Amino acid sequence: MTFKAWLYFGFTVVLALVLAGLMVYFFRSKRKDRVESPKYRMLEDDE
Repeated sequence: MTFKAWLYFGFTVVLALVLAGLMVYFFRSKRKDRVESPKYRMLEDDE
């Protein structure tokens, strides 16, 4: 493989790792509980 092919391959791997990291960060249940809890508190206060 040429240098250019390795460069494309490395860039693709880096993008895949960044995407996987973002998915893990945004879809963790601990983060979801922290983000969603104020919304449910507001809904309970309206009643």
